[in-house]
Amino acid sequence: MIKIGMLIADRYEILEKIGTGGMSDVYKAKDHKLNRNVAVKVLKQEFSENANFVSKFRVEAQAAAGLMHPNIVNVYDVGEEKGLYYIVMELVEGITLKKYIEKKARLSVKEAVSIAIQVSMGLEAAHRNHVIHRDIKPQNIIISKDGKVKVTDFGIAKAATSNTITSNVMGSVHYTSPEQARGGYSDEKSDIYSLGITLFEMLTGRVPFNGETTVAIAIKHIQQAMPSPCDFVPEIPRSVEQIVLKCCEKSPDRRYQNMSELIADLKDSLLHPDEDFVQRVDPETESATRLATEEERESIRDYTGDVYDEPEEDDYQEYIPEPPARRRGGRRNQERSAEPPMRLKKDVYSDRYDDLEDDYDTDHGRGGSGSAEKIVAALAVIAALVIGGVILFYAARTLGLIGEGSGESPVEQPAVSYATMRNVIGRDAEEAKDTLSKLGLNPVVEYEESQTLAAGLVISSSASEGEQLPVGSEVVLKVSASVSGIEIPDVVGKPKAEARVALEQRNFQVSIAEASDETVEEGLVISQSPEAGTRQPSGSSVVIIVSAGKEHDGQALVPTVTGMTLENAKKLLEESGLKTGEVTEEYNDDANLTGLVFFQSVQASVYVAEGTAISLKVSKGKEPEPEPVHYSYTADITAPVPGDEGYANYVPGTIVYVVIIASDGTQLLAQQTDVFPIPVSFTNLSAETGTLKMSYISMTEPSVVTDPATGQAVAVPGGTEQATITRRLTFTPMN
Repeated sequence: MIKIGMLIADRYEILEKIGTGGMSDVYKAKDHKLNRNVAVKVLKQEFSENANFVSKFRVEAQAAAGLMHPNIVNVYDVGEEKGLYYIVMELVEGITLKKYIEKKARLSVKEAVSIAIQVSMGLEAAHRNHVIHRDIKPQNIIISKDGKVKVTDFGIAKAATSNTITSNVMGSVHYTSPEQARGGYSDEKSDIYSLGITLFEMLTGRVPFNGETTVAIAIKHIQQAMPSPCDFVPEIPRSVEQIVLKCCEKSPDRRYQNMSELIADLKDSLLHPDEDFVQRVDPETESATRLATEEERESIRDYTGDVYDEPEEDDYQEYIPEPPARRRGGRRNQERSAEPPMRLKKDVYSDRYDDLEDDYDTDHGRGGSGSAEKIVAALAVIAALVIGGVILFYAARTLGLIGEGSGESPVEQPAVSYATMRNVIGRDAEEAKDTLSKLGLNPVVEYEESQTLAAGLVISSSASEGEQLPVGSEVVLKVSASVSGIEIPDVVGKPKAEARVALEQRNFQVSIAEASDETVEEGLVISQSPEAGTRQPSGSSVVIIVSAGKEHDGQALVPTVTGMTLENAKKLLEESGLKTGEVTEEYNDDANLTGLVFFQSVQASVYVAEGTAISLKVSKGKEPEPEPVHYSYTADITAPVPGDEGYANYVPGTIVYVVIIASDGTQLLAQQTDVFPIPVSFTNLSAETGTLKMSYISMTEPSVVTDPATGQAVAVPGGTEQATITRRLTFTPMN
């Protein structure tokens, strides 16, 4: 049982509890040997007798102890004492990235990328030591008071040399990779996926996938397309968007293959945010047939030996490839060779393969190659079915869709209904929307100009024909607009938000102005310019006038004056028909508001009577640090007495070890004595209180007790025991 003030390993004094996790508690402690504060992680008592948990806790210690990097929380010591398993770590004063995001709603692009770089550098060091974190999330990233970013809690890390990963998907489901959600093998690229989700949350203030159950979220990681962060924050630069999407590819082979690649692109995005330099694998071209390079052919020859000899030079003829398919997402164009590629003009390998096959058939008494091919094909099909069945079984069990075979009924999970995407390309937009709506999908139309398709026809869709989509999924349809421009929809009379969405879906820029109106309800559109039905080029501006309600006779609309200088704030209030009330100067923690108004007594955008006085507060900067208070302590330390906390029988003349520690961790006294009282005097102390501890060997007297079973008197011999008493000290402020 951990208690405040106790010593672990005669070295670490527990000062306070600072956190708790699934299987351990974290305490702030004082390392008296090196005179520094540390964090001590202690396995919870209910798990300490479980060999499984103890083993996992030791694995955590062993994995983390070998990692020394400025962006990783360092491990100093590992031990066990009287059933307590503990790890001593670097104490980082600060807050988690999760709390930091919640505090700021979302981070700026520059700040988010800078944090991601530091996290990547820490993970790069871990991966070099064959350690995978497997639980990267904002809760496990700490930002210290001096701005340093550190990765902590390698609680489920395991050496990468292990070839088997259990199907227990650990970590937080919002950040888990698809392969972890399936219960499959995970490696360094799983950390890259989780870091991509974390970067998404830093940029947008939300996670990309959410749901009512962990199973629903896990399925989205496996099946649902990753949304772009630009869908939520349009001003995110192109390069940063592509970095997030590459980190979060469903297939590990399409992600960054190591942290070094990711760090290089993150650094480039700080220098060239709008450039399109991120190389992503296009699914349409990934499996396309291509010619092997000379280096690849050489590698094949080395692997296969002399069986497949290199074709002669005259076995090739010039090959002019078809133009490559247009790539999606704006990738960097590949350099084309000046010389046309070559291909074989005849199957020079076929004769050599037939010779080998004939030899095989002759050696084994078989009549021909056809039967061999059939047997191999049949075995391949059987193996594929068996492997597929095993994979589906473990995936279903991992997701909780089937029981573990324990005899208990499996927990029912909500069924997920799917719809098969239809081909709507080239069809009328309204007809396509009706078709998809009947399937249970949610069609969303976006317009763009087209030189080839007539207006109103579907150019493309975000889902391809035959794709299985959860019912309710959003499908974006790109619809052709006329070459003369896109028709402006009628938004008059609609709510402001609905009008904005209708216009933005057709790629118009929306400008909003407000005006009072006696007939139109507040918040509805009064008019629009250009008018509905006219055509304008994509990206054109459309102005909508929104009703501010009836005119408020004798009333004035309060403007926003926070962030202004006092002079400008007074001027604006006067122009609005208001007066400046009491003005006070106060301290404010935001250094950017120094000398500016940071508070107004009436909130903006409300109507008040003309001439109302609005009180203002002007920031005079951050409050200066108070002058430090120093304390003194002068007293005579008396011998242990029965009223002391932790007292056991004390005999005068016994050697006592006396320690005085101030509440800030400063050790004021440490000595042995057998003579009391001990005069002490300390000055210029920074702490207001302290603790006195006296440890000694207590002698117990022999006694006689009655055995309750037999009723006979039993003599109990005397002995010794360790005693430690504690006294709380209060220091005196110095003038």
